[in-house]
Amino acid sequence: MSNSMNPIGWLKVSGTSFEIGHAMGVEGREAVHTHLIHSDIWSAVTSPDHGNTVARLMRNTQMRFPEFYDEIRGLALGLQLPLKDVFAWNCRGDILASVPDGCTTIQTPGDEIKISHNEDGLPFFRGYCFILDARPQSSTAFRAFCYPGSVAGHTFGWNDAGLVQAVNNLRLRNVEAKIPRMILGRAVLASNSLENALDVLSNEPGCGGFHMTLAQAGNPNLLSVEYGGGKVSVSQIMSRSGHANHALHLAADGQIVTQSSSDRQTTVERLTLNPRMADIDILRDTSGPGLPIRRDAPDDPDQENTLATCLFIVSKSAVEWRIYGDKEGRAAHQSEREPA
Repeated sequence: MSNSMNPIGWLKVSGTSFEIGHAMGVEGREAVHTHLIHSDIWSAVTSPDHGNTVARLMRNTQMRFPEFYDEIRGLALGLQLPLKDVFAWNCRGDILASVPDGCTTIQTPGDEIKISHNEDGLPFFRGYCFILDARPQSSTAFRAFCYPGSVAGHTFGWNDAGLVQAVNNLRLRNVEAKIPRMILGRAVLASNSLENALDVLSNEPGCGGFHMTLAQAGNPNLLSVEYGGGKVSVSQIMSRSGHANHALHLAADGQIVTQSSSDRQTTVERLTLNPRMADIDILRDTSGPGLPIRRDAPDDPDQENTLATCLFIVSKSAVEWRIYGDKEGRAAHQSEREPA
């Protein structure tokens, strides 16, 4: 169900990988042409200086993950933009050490696992993002939050196998990527088990950096996975915890830790210790000290704002969810039984 005032769209599509990508491109075309392609970050990522890197990542993706390569081909056609530019944009965190992809995640283990997440991204995408409700012909059906111009799997999502992911950007230096980190995130969404998802990330960590919180209905494990730069680290969450945009357990020498990520990490670690404070209130917190968890400032130093907040409850038999597009008010979308 959805709120009629919903600032987050819902795109339902089925078919081949190419057809799904094309529908995503059509959906995001206005925002990409109005805002993204005129931005400094688009110019930096699509610069001819990165041509050899993009060509290598395209070849490797086509060989290793041909179905997701086809999704990006369809995406480019739907966007009416050159494939190499759209592919480069979907490799932005592999090309550049620091890009404006933020986020804060709260992880709570238990009989009912809770994963709560602020999705922070480029402010000009507010009102253009959407939930992709996809039924691919050749892999597991899923739902995921999508930015115009980007494939699914690098924000938050869940699939018909009961797998839930929430993703945070890591800013790793000196990465010579072999496969795009966002393609690995998309492969996780296609996984039919937590073990399969871990295999995907462990076998292909030669990419830019991501942190991923993973859980699956019927599986008692809540996992924190940091990967990139040829390394992967898996940690089981044993108590309520939080994660911002720098690696906490991956050996990541020289990573970039922005002031926002440092402040949000400090605040979320403090607030999650308070059992009376609900996840939604933590993710909406602006009290500081320092830069806030909920990010709405037009002069945010990382050029990011909070564009969505999601709450997941992962039980023995189901995934319940609620998605907010604004700081206040009703959920934009939610499962039939509202999460606690």
